[in-house]
Amino acid sequence: MKKLLLLLAVTLFSNFSAFSQYKMENVSMTYGEEITEEKGKIIKIIGETNNKIYALGLKGKSDYFLKIFESKAMKLISNKPIVLPELKDKDIDFEEIVILNGRLYVIGSVYHRKDKVFTLVGIEYSEDGKLSNNMTTMFEAQVARSSDRGGFYFKTSPDEHMLLAMHTALYEKEDAMKYELKLFDPSLKPVFTNIEKVSYDDDKKDFEFTIADFDVNTKDDAFVVINESYRDKKKKEKVEKFQVFAFKNENGYKKDVIDINFTGKEIINCKMLSTSKNTVQLVGFYSSVRENGKANKELKGVYNATINLGTNTNDNLKFNEFDYATKVKLLGERRAKKGKDLKPLYIIHSIIEKNDGGLIVISEYRFVYVGQKQGIGPLGVQPITYTTNEMIVTSLKPDGSLDWSNVVAKDQSATVTVASLNFFGVGGGSSNFNVALGLSIPLGVMGKGPEYLSAIPIYKDGQLSILFNDNKKNKGITDIEEIKSLGNYNNAVPTVFVFDDKGQISRKDPEEAIKNELVIRPGIYYRKNEKEFLIYASRKSQDKLGRMVLQ
Repeated sequence: MKKLLLLLAVTLFSNFSAFSQYKMENVSMTYGEEITEEKGKIIKIIGETNNKIYALGLKGKSDYFLKIFESKAMKLISNKPIVLPELKDKDIDFEEIVILNGRLYVIGSVYHRKDKVFTLVGIEYSEDGKLSNNMTTMFEAQVARSSDRGGFYFKTSPDEHMLLAMHTALYEKEDAMKYELKLFDPSLKPVFTNIEKVSYDDDKKDFEFTIADFDVNTKDDAFVVINESYRDKKKKEKVEKFQVFAFKNENGYKKDVIDINFTGKEIINCKMLSTSKNTVQLVGFYSSVRENGKANKELKGVYNATINLGTNTNDNLKFNEFDYATKVKLLGERRAKKGKDLKPLYIIHSIIEKNDGGLIVISEYRFVYVGQKQGIGPLGVQPITYTTNEMIVTSLKPDGSLDWSNVVAKDQSATVTVASLNFFGVGGGSSNFNVALGLSIPLGVMGKGPEYLSAIPIYKDGQLSILFNDNKKNKGITDIEEIKSLGNYNNAVPTVFVFDDKGQISRKDPEEAIKNELVIRPGIYYRKNEKEFLIYASRKSQDKLGRMVLQ
C-alpha cells in the first residue's frame, strides 16, 4: 500500500502524452488526458459499458451534461447537454441517470399541479449520446398537494440489470404517508408494484415511522426495511416494529413480512446488504431505553440482523455495545468512564462482506449546517457546510458479534452556496414520518467541494484499506486528538489507513507532498469489482478520469 501512496503522489505534468500509466508491484493507476472541455464538472461516474465510460457533469445550478469517454484511453469523446423534453407543456426536471444491462437511461420528473400528480419518466440514450424520442412513464403518483409531493429514490441491482424505484409522499391531513415501490427491467418495463399507506393516531406517544432502506439483489428480489416505534405510556415500554418486506422473483413477488423481534432498545438507523449466501444483512446503530419507555436517542452500539431468505426468518440478531477503547477515542477518557453514549451524528457509509462471512461496518460522522439565507425571494442564497469527520470501523464475526473496532481520524468540511432550499424532494420528513434514503450528499452540490470529502474503502484478500484526503501536516498521525482539519481541499494529499486482522491501523502517506499534484475526489468513484475502480481527480482547472486496479 506504500507503493500506492507513492503512486498517488506522482506529479502529473500537463505535457504528458495522451494518457499516463503508473504501475508499481500489485497496484496500478491510470489517468486519461486532461479534460479540456469545460462544460460541467463530473459529479457522478455512471458506469462502463460497450467500451465506453459514461459520466454526469453539472455546470451552474441545473445544467447537466452527459460525458462519454473511450474506455481504454479514458479520453473524452462526447460532452452534450442533457436537454429533457416537455411533458404536457411542463419542463421535466432531472432526477437520475442509470445503466441497465448496457442501456443508458436519463430519468426525470414533472409535477402537474391541477391533477396533483407527480410523474416520473425515463428516456433512453444511444451509445453515442443521442436522446431517444420515446418516453416511458414510470410513475404517476397521486399526491395530496404540491408541497407534499414527496420524492423519488433509486437503487440498481449489483449486476446493473434491474432498477428499483420508490416514491414517498405525506398526507398531513390524514396523518399518513404513502410509499410506492416499483421494480423495472432493462427496458423500463415494470416487473411489480407495491403501494403502502401508513397512518397513526395521537394515542401512540413518540410515534415514528421510518423507511430505513431498500434494495434489489442479483436474483431480482426486492426488499424494504421499515421501523415503526412508539411508547406505550401505560405499560411504560418502547414498542418497536422492525420488519423486512421481501418481494421475491420465485414467488411471483408476493409480499413476505419478516419480523425482527427485540425489547428494551430502539433502532436509530439501518442499512441492508444482500449477500451471495441467500441472506440479507441488516446493520445500524441502536440506543438504550429508559425505564419509562423513552429512548435515549444516543448511539449505544452497532447491531446486526441476518435474514434467511430460504425460510423468511431472522436467524441471528446481535447488539454490540461500543467498547471502552473506541469510546475513549470518540468521547475522551472522562466521558467514556462515565458511560456516555455517542451523539446520533453518524451514518452508515458502507458495508463489506468479509471473506470469513462476517461484516465490516464503516460509519462516518456527518453533519450539515445550513447558514442564514441572504437576499430576497428567488434571488436568495444560503451557505451550506458539509462536515465528514471520523469514521468508526466495526468488524463483526459471522455470528454478528463484535470482532474488533477502531477509528479513522479525519476532520473534513466544505462550504457551498446554493439557491434557496427547495423542500419538495424531502419525501416525507415530519416529526412522525421519515425517509432515511436521501441522507447522502445531493448531486446538485457535488462539483463544488463536498466531492473531496469522505473516503474510498478498499477490501481485497481479507485486508481493509481506507483512502481519503488529508492535511499534509497530519503525516503519520492516527490519534484523533492530534489531527488538524483538512483546510483547503485543493491542497489535500492522499493517505491510506490499513487495518490488520486485529483492527490495528498503519498509516501510509506520500514521502513528500508534491506541489500541484492532482487531488482524488473520494465522493465520486465507481466500483466495478473488488479489484477495479473508476476514479476522478483534479487540480483547480485540471481534471482527469482515472482507473485504479488492484492486481
